[in-house]
Amino acid sequence: MNKSELVELVAQKVNLTKKRAEDVVNMIFDSMTQALQKGDRVEIRGLGSFVVKNYQSYTGRNPRTGESIQVKPKKLPFFKVGKELKKRVDQGGKGGL
Repeated sequence: MNKSELVELVAQKVNLTKKRAEDVVNMIFDSMTQALQKGDRVEIRGLGSFVVKNYQSYTGRNPRTGESIQVKPKKLPFFKVGKELKKRVDQGGKGGL
């Protein structure tokens, strides 16, 4: 499922226009992004949690040239799946979250 399919599904389920559903989906994603930028954890019960992991700088290698390069420290979002979602996917469970 991609974002436009999610927007369409939300529009159908909640009886909204596609534009209004897109606004809702964007608001949720923007709120999650802002929370992660602040270093907060985002947890959605039944789905999982998003956290930001900090990675230190390290010496890497350019795969084309083999040249050593210094990779700067970075922060990356990480998703940890929840028990309920794991169970539903594994068992092919029906129903929404």
